[in-house]
Amino acid sequence: MLVDFIFRLFSRLPLTCLHCLGGMAGWLAYLCSPAYRRRLRGNLAQAVGEPSRTLLCRAIAEAGRQALEICWIWLRPLDTVLAQVKAVYGLELVEAARRDGAGILFVTPHLGCFELAAHYCAHVGGVPLTVLYRPPRWRALEPLMQAGRIRGSVKTAPADLTGVRQLLKALHGRDMVGILPDQAPRAGEGAWADFFGRPAWTMTLGARLAEVRGVRTIYVWVERLPRGRGYAVHYSLPTEVCGGDLAMRCAAMNREIERLIRKCPAQYLWAYNRYKRPRGVLAPETKETEA
Repeated sequence: MLVDFIFRLFSRLPLTCLHCLGGMAGWLAYLCSPAYRRRLRGNLAQAVGEPSRTLLCRAIAEAGRQALEICWIWLRPLDTVLAQVKAVYGLELVEAARRDGAGILFVTPHLGCFELAAHYCAHVGGVPLTVLYRPPRWRALEPLMQAGRIRGSVKTAPADLTGVRQLLKALHGRDMVGILPDQAPRAGEGAWADFFGRPAWTMTLGARLAEVRGVRTIYVWVERLPRGRGYAVHYSLPTEVCGGDLAMRCAAMNREIERLIRKCPAQYLWAYNRYKRPRGVLAPETKETEA
């Protein structure tokens, strides 16, 4: 299969070389797709205002690096992948939660190498980590995705009610769970909450899981170091109490994500359609349903 061949070919390249190619691929996508270009620039401008040329150029290149490094993360031996973590900040937060016997909810935005986050958290946490899994639109990627993600102590759960029950069971059992909180959920799975000053249909699952008794919420993102030198893992606790109704808790989680992104805006996935409105969801301004 061509997709399998391409992924395996890229996975054999040194990470330095792959990140170099990824930077060029990012520019190729930016120059060849007007829709991609508008979304990346628009989302970046929504967050930071008119971006500097340096930030824009870095964001374009980092998006390509994120896309190509997936081949390396999924298909290289897990020990080899974990060995590319060159620095860790805030690991004591994970260690304290494990000593206290708490279940851990890891919240990981689309920032840096988010594909590596679950594997490293499972590695240092010492207990199974469960993440939600939704089959990719490009079905040819599914076998590679599953093989790359279900390794070590990482398990996947389907993105449906059955999967949510698995996450709750894991947290009640003092295991660990990982979520990507800045995905646009489907109708019935979200609430409107501001994200960089614009209403975004925000998943409620993270806010609900954070309310499970005895659960420790830890934010984590994996920084891509320059010139393919590896990665740095950053752990942090929420800076504000996640209280109030569900919409308020979702808004608080979005603010936490914004704080992380501001630390390294070039490595956020700005081309993701974060502000889309799923069919059947009422728009926050007009209250009219989508046609």
